[in-house]
Amino acid sequence: MRYFRYAFLAALGLVLVTIALANRADVSVQLLPNDFAAFLGVQYAAQLPLFIVIFGGIVAGLLIGFVWEWIREFKQRAEANRTRKELNGLRAEVARLKEEKGEHKDDVLALLEDSNATR
Repeated sequence: MRYFRYAFLAALGLVLVTIALANRADVSVQLLPNDFAAFLGVQYAAQLPLFIVIFGGIVAGLLIGFVWEWIREFKQRAEANRTRKELNGLRAEVARLKEEKGEHKDDVLALLEDSNATR
């Protein structure tokens, strides 16, 4: 399975390098559309190779998706935290009750103490 993963990563790297070499031409990337930029008086444009624009779009899409999913799963994480805190509290209570009941002692001694306590 490890070799399959390495082969997949090598093929992916080869595809990405091929895309980068095929799209080396510079393109103009503008921050705002021309009319809106003229209205605001902000004309920002950069000349970048096309493969950087393509890979940047992929990375931006992945980051937006990860953040979106992290925000969407907030309820599940909060519920898991509440459940974990409740479970830890119940474990502590069980340990305390076992100490009070004498469960860490010998069974015969615990039975004798219980019978003496009921008299």
